[in-house]
Amino acid sequence: MSGRSAKNNNRGSDLFGYFVSGKYKEFHTNQYAASVAFSGLTATGGVISDYTDGPAVYRAHIFTSSDTFDVSALSTDPALPNTVDYLLVAGGGGGGGNNNAGGGGAGGFLTGTALPVSTTSYTVTVGAGGGGANYGSTVLATNGGDSYFGPPSVPQGNTSAGGGAGGSADTGTAPDAGGRPGGSGGGGAYSTNSAPGVPGPAGSGNQYGPSSPLNPAPAPGQGNDGGTGNNGPNFTAGGGGGAGGAGVPGTPPAAATAGDGGPGSPNVYAYGPSNPVTYAGGGGGGTNENTRPSGGSGGGGDGGSTPQGGGLTGTYSTGGGGGGCASGSGLNGANGGSGIVVVRYQIAQLTATAKATGGAISFYGGKTIHTFTSSDDFDVTDGPITCEYICVAGGGGGGVDNSPGWAAGGGAGGYRSSVPGENSGGGGSAEPTVTVGPGPYAITVGAGGPGNTTTSDSNGSNTTISFPTAITSTGGGRGGPSGGGSGQPGGSGGGAGYAPGVPLGGVGTGTANQGYGGGPASSSPAYTGGGGGAGEAGNTDGNNNGGDGVQSSISGTAQYYAGGGAGNTDPWVPAPGGQGGGGSGWDPSVSPISAVQPQMRGTMSTGGGGAGGRGGTFGGSGGSGIVIIAYPT
Repeated sequence: MSGRSAKNNNRGSDLFGYFVSGKYKEFHTNQYAASVAFSGLTATGGVISDYTDGPAVYRAHIFTSSDTFDVSALSTDPALPNTVDYLLVAGGGGGGGNNNAGGGGAGGFLTGTALPVSTTSYTVTVGAGGGGANYGSTVLATNGGDSYFGPPSVPQGNTSAGGGAGGSADTGTAPDAGGRPGGSGGGGAYSTNSAPGVPGPAGSGNQYGPSSPLNPAPAPGQGNDGGTGNNGPNFTAGGGGGAGGAGVPGTPPAAATAGDGGPGSPNVYAYGPSNPVTYAGGGGGGTNENTRPSGGSGGGGDGGSTPQGGGLTGTYSTGGGGGGCASGSGLNGANGGSGIVVVRYQIAQLTATAKATGGAISFYGGKTIHTFTSSDDFDVTDGPITCEYICVAGGGGGGVDNSPGWAAGGGAGGYRSSVPGENSGGGGSAEPTVTVGPGPYAITVGAGGPGNTTTSDSNGSNTTISFPTAITSTGGGRGGPSGGGSGQPGGSGGGAGYAPGVPLGGVGTGTANQGYGGGPASSSPAYTGGGGGAGEAGNTDGNNNGGDGVQSSISGTAQYYAGGGAGNTDPWVPAPGGQGGGGSGWDPSVSPISAVQPQMRGTMSTGGGGAGGRGGTFGGSGGSGIVIIAYPT
């Protein structure tokens, strides 16, 4: 397995894995074709997304972890300025604990325009999500980390403030029940022992948190206040504030909005005006009622509910706040979601038109390329045209660890290709190209399977192209659960689960010309199977790795798709996911060990399988699928 680390996993963004860095020749557009050379500034760093807003072509650098933005050359065209726009979203605050507790506030949401740049290196800091607090503990939740873009200093204007932590109930100290200040403020808990009957106050938004080096300087325009706690009847804590609105105060659930997190705010800098993304939603507060208070749009985690479970984690790379703790042992507050930094600038002007509509349109090597990361129609406007395609289904979810032993990796989504000289999955040869006239032809992009406790519906979903002869790729098979559970069949099959002293689980089989089967489990040495990939079976490179996917250059850049999710081994060494977005193994050195870790999830828009659960966790969810159609320009 030592040679495996040299392979490129092509993970891409946690939001849209199909954008890859270094695409200096490709345009992603909605309407216009490229016939001119680049003349805008040149830079590296993060994951690159190119798109148009009208005829103007923009390049965005998307950072989901800290890095540098390096400008190597300035614009040679007076019409293309040497300036950048930026979006900074800080990490969301953690959900409060100890009892019905406040939701975490969203990370601060800050945009800037026309910032002059020069040929130098700029610091990019992506704030981590704040830690949630446990039921029955006096340890408080923490604020999210700040995000920053600029020179290696910390001017206040280029820093977004971490989200405020949710208040914790009944710790014996009145201030603990209040939400913390932050980019958006944390929600208040329902009460405090030191002040019986007094609900926790809301944390204020537009503030740097207590531990920030910028505190107490204000952070204007970055977020909103959390909601106050409620003392009954039907105890409910306040929701965390969001970039687009305040958190809802804790009210009886009959009010329908009890303790919900504040909504986030949309932004187009990453993927353009046709694909806005909403960020920075507040976490829902905790309640002892049946219905979870909702997290705010933009990644806020739902609040805890005594019958339904603890708070839910804010979505990574959105700055969403974590859900607050519910009343009951183990119903803990959740971590906030990590933040994101996006830097964009104009690189060119385009003029020509495409021959069809649908998806994100790009031009490379004399071909027009339509990329679908969500369901849409492909409609020929100037045809007929002869199309090549790849069609990738959603990856299977990793198995859940809910009994002795541990779980296996999910299989990749089925992979079909008609690109000459490239293989389909499972060792199949390329399929025939397709000639089509006016449509529309429905494109259905399959979702990844959830890595949850349900063992019957965790396969990935099919992806289809409704050409006259329909193209269907089969969703990846779920990984085997702990206790010797078997992987499920799919486009690629799920790996086999393991538990000491019980029969080993079976492997899920792949689908002909789409993918391979999952890897088997072993009792000596002890490990579970990796999920199968489009290019090889699970376990091929080592004890429990996910199988690699298949590489395609249909987009203009060679990229792997449909890698299998990793299994588990003893001793606990994180296993690699298969190239093509397969989730990597659970890491015992990362805290908290009871949560699904981000690297366990299959990468979106690759069809990668999710990694198997370990340490009592759910498995990672599978990555969503993708369709790419290309034809001569």
